[in-house]
Amino acid sequence: MSKLLTPLEFQRGRPMKNRFMLAPLTNWQSHEDGVLSDEEFKWLTKRAEGGFGLTMTCAAHVQEIGKGFPGQLGAFGDQHIEGLSRLAEAIKSQGSLANAQLHHAGMRSPEDIIGQAPVSASDDEETRARALSTDEVHQVRDDFIAAAVRCDQAGFDGVELHGAHGYLLCQFFSEETNRREDEYGGSLQNRYRILGEIIDGVRHNCRQDFQLGVRLSPERFGIDTQEAVEMATHCLNDDRLDFLDMSLWDVFKEPVDETFAGNSLLEVFAGLERGQVKLGVAGKIGTPQLADQAMNHDIDWIMLGRAAILQHDFPHRYAADVGFIPVALPVTRDYLANEGLSVKFIDYMATWPGFVAD
Repeated sequence: MSKLLTPLEFQRGRPMKNRFMLAPLTNWQSHEDGVLSDEEFKWLTKRAEGGFGLTMTCAAHVQEIGKGFPGQLGAFGDQHIEGLSRLAEAIKSQGSLANAQLHHAGMRSPEDIIGQAPVSASDDEETRARALSTDEVHQVRDDFIAAAVRCDQAGFDGVELHGAHGYLLCQFFSEETNRREDEYGGSLQNRYRILGEIIDGVRHNCRQDFQLGVRLSPERFGIDTQEAVEMATHCLNDDRLDFLDMSLWDVFKEPVDETFAGNSLLEVFAGLERGQVKLGVAGKIGTPQLADQAMNHDIDWIMLGRAAILQHDFPHRYAADVGFIPVALPVTRDYLANEGLSVKFIDYMATWPGFVAD
């Protein structure tokens, strides 16, 4: 049997029934106040029905000022708990783990969406972002923790902390965007401090079997690959965590940093020493063959994004035929609608070159 079809045990909580995880995908579908919409509910539960072992929400913002895109799901207030509860229950009814990704866009929050200048680790002239005060950093930390508690109350199996793709936590990690002189700036240990404090708070305030993961990404947005390796190694040996999600852009590409020449990004991170924390990867895994190729390395699961948009039942199709041929791009709007995407989501996908047929 393919490793992808075998269960995966975490340190805490329920096991995944297979090694397929739905990526947290921007989709523009929820209400502008962050309340879950029927369209986003349909999109996510259809993937749970399609066989994903873990179904993850899009990035759910933990502060109103941290909103990163239109129609973004929210977890910053108790008004969101009802929708989140409905979603978690429906996902779990399909035998899938329900996980919410928690997010703050920082300087990547569009000013025309949040109605004010965004915030970041330090001032940023290009985005007009202002530096958070130390007290405000503490508030961000506490709001991530409070959002995790809401997801726990809503019945989710766990949450993932979004520390990748140049969003706020990533802005703290990068020396380019973090020029602070307090305890949250300077050394890598200090720049990582906010994430460590959030992890600690989630562990102390959520139920004992609540699963906790982190997403990191290398190379882009001012992240040095060597420092990404150091952060990943730290996460992989942090018993407070259950999994690390490495978003690698393209898992099979070589790193830009010549220090790692001769290895793919997948090989770099799969080769890191780790304890009980499970490791998964995302990045242009679009076919059964590429999924198998990725799993031939020392990783525990794969995350599907575009492939899951195109075929909600990718795991079921793989279980029936490990050599099935996925649908080719571009696809029509009608095709995507049949796959559970709303008009808003399809409009967003139309901004991706070559994805939606004219």
